[in-house]
Amino acid sequence: MKKFFSILGGMGTLATESFIHQLNKKTNAYVDQDYLNYVLFNHATIPDRTAYIMDSTKESPLQFLLEDLEQQKLLHPQFIVLACNTAHYFYDELQAAIDIPILHMPRETVKELKKKMKKGKVAVLATEGTICSGVYEKELQESGFEVYIPDRALQEKVNNLIYRDVKKYGFLNTELYLDILQQTKEAGCQAVLLGCTELSLLYDVEGMIEPCLIVDAQSTLVDRTIEWAHSY
Repeated sequence: MKKFFSILGGMGTLATESFIHQLNKKTNAYVDQDYLNYVLFNHATIPDRTAYIMDSTKESPLQFLLEDLEQQKLLHPQFIVLACNTAHYFYDELQAAIDIPILHMPRETVKELKKKMKKGKVAVLATEGTICSGVYEKELQESGFEVYIPDRALQEKVNNLIYRDVKKYGFLNTELYLDILQQTKEAGCQAVLLGCTELSLLYDVEGMIEPCLIVDAQSTLVDRTIEWAHSY
């Protein structure tokens, strides 16, 4: 196979499935041959990224990710998609280990937000690992946005939505999702950045009416993946 890219997923699997679904849905295809060529690595057993970021005595995902890149390098993809927000904590080490470009989801997401609003207060909803890594906070501040990080009580709701509802039970708790968004609006936020692919599953629910501007990292990653795939 020539002219293809690879996707490093499985973090988690349902979120990766959502990414693939969106990718195929957004591809302008009328026959089988119009779809994109790609290889999917659904590495579900990679150690939890947030657990390691919050406690470095836990097993590190980095070596597993590096080994995945070595395997992908043998296939010679044109670029690599890292379909996990929290894994971007390791982005610099991963990109330094391979001469194949890796899409940077947080950076591309903030660029997308900048197209929709030039300045303002933006809430970041993500795993505690992503929040702790500061990857979105850094990109947003460098682009001139005021960043709102959830307080302990609101972050606990986000944690429950991600880990209890979506990851554990596969339940899209739209009521809790909308409650969280409403709280960010009441905190003075003009926009919400969804920096977790499990939250992207809620964003993808048809008929959902969010109370504020939403920029979804996974949807942005899908768009950039399609753009990159057609640029080679």
